[in-house]
Amino acid sequence: MMNRIPDNRQYPRRSAFIIAEYKLKEGAYRDFIKNISADGLFVRTWRKFVAGESIVLKFPLFQFDNTIQVSGKVVRNDQDGFAVTFDEPIDGLICKEGHLPEIVNEGDR
Repeated sequence: MMNRIPDNRQYPRRSAFIIAEYKLKEGAYRDFIKNISADGLFVRTWRKFVAGESIVLKFPLFQFDNTIQVSGKVVRNDQDGFAVTFDEPIDGLICKEGHLPEIVNEGDR
């Protein structure tokens, strides 16, 4: 049985299926975002990166033709990807009155 770290997230998460381009010191890559919140996300990939490493990500969030760019740090690696915490929360994803805003997903194309 695996010990789980308590969920101390400040903002709620939502499932996502969004292609993200991201850069670290090792290079530039493209993979899918599995879930996202105002202060972080999880990227599904086989790649592993060092916790604490800086990362810059670009991806569409509310519209396919409107790409946002965020910076953050890798905080965790799992068997199916890695988690990132943003340097600054994404204002548009901060929960208003208990409702998360709509985001785009690759399946919507």
